Amino acid sequence: MTDVTDGVLHTLFRSDQGGHEQVVLCQDRASGLKAVIALHSTALGPALGGTRFYPYASEEEAVADALNLSRGMSYKNALAGLDHGGGKAVIIGDPEQIKTEQLLLAYGRFVDSLGGRYVTACDVGTYVADMDVVARETRWATGRSPENGGAGDSSVLTAYGVFQGMRASAQHLWGSPALSGRKVGIAGVGKVGHHLVEHLLDDGAEVVITDVREESVRRILDKHPRVTAVADTAALIRTEGLDIYAPCALGGALNDATVPVLTAAVVCGAANNQLAHPGVEKDIADRGILYAPDYVVNAGGVIQVADELHGFDFDRCKAKASRIFDTTLAIFARAKEDGIPPAAAADRIAEQRMADARKR
Repeated sequence: MTDVTDGVLHTLFRSDQGGHEQVVLCQDRASGLKAVIALHSTALGPALGGTRFYPYASEEEAVADALNLSRGMSYKNALAGLDHGGGKAVIIGDPEQIKTEQLLLAYGRFVDSLGGRYVTACDVGTYVADMDVVARETRWATGRSPENGGAGDSSVLTAYGVFQGMRASAQHLWGSPALSGRKVGIAGVGKVGHHLVEHLLDDGAEVVITDVREESVRRILDKHPRVTAVADTAALIRTEGLDIYAPCALGGALNDATVPVLTAAVVCGAANNQLAHPGVEKDIADRGILYAPDYVVNAGGVIQVADELHGFDFDRCKAKASRIFDTTLAIFARAKEDGIPPAAAADRIAEQRMADARKR
């Protein structure tokens, strides 16, 4: 038995992070496809979550990411009020090197083989055009282009939801949802981050950005000269006078190295799985930093793709995403009432909804 299998079995059957209903390992040698589809829960309905296309260092790392992300989707969908469980898929490899129509079609066939237990969408490394290709092999692909019956780019409402989470954080901490005059640092100004910049500037915030892609930073600075940029995330989190830090790239942004040096009073961003390990949420709280749970505030995108299954209506989706403001405030209130960090309070609320569904 390989180390990869040992790791999967341990996580699935013996670890506190397990509990997944199903994990599917997919391979199509003709196209080079290697993928993992993880279904954490279908208690609330078909599992819904995007497809990440990423050059993982190992198959074990890919499986671990799929398991973590799918579990997070169960909680996200529950708190977003959706009738969907949590699932996630990862395709192993550099999308700029191996992504082909043949590979995406093969992946679509694997999604279709699950018979609707898993509904996919875009994530890191996959785009609307990719979902159009996947949808040629399965009806269970969302995030498609409007020309192909879809809702288009879900990052628009993802950014809007994060903005609502920031407003709720400001309301809770400073007594007003207005972000005018607040300094907000955004790490990652790609698909979601660049939309978030627009919301913040419209509300009068001061914005500082960084991104590993120079072209992403340049796009923002060329359009908005009053935005400033710093060299990297290490510089961003140490920025003097920072009110809000928004991690909007990959996960693990809040860890043993970053939390002690954060200057911001609030962390609220679009990245998934921001907490690098259990216990980080307590370290954040002990420093007096307010953490808006990532899977709560970044749910705008999944709200959009879920709506696509029933005939997409942007105004209806935006109204649902606006409720992220109220949900975030409710989590902060529960955290205060129970004397626990907001991340733990959010988990309790989501777990209760899933438990109630299993009893029906």
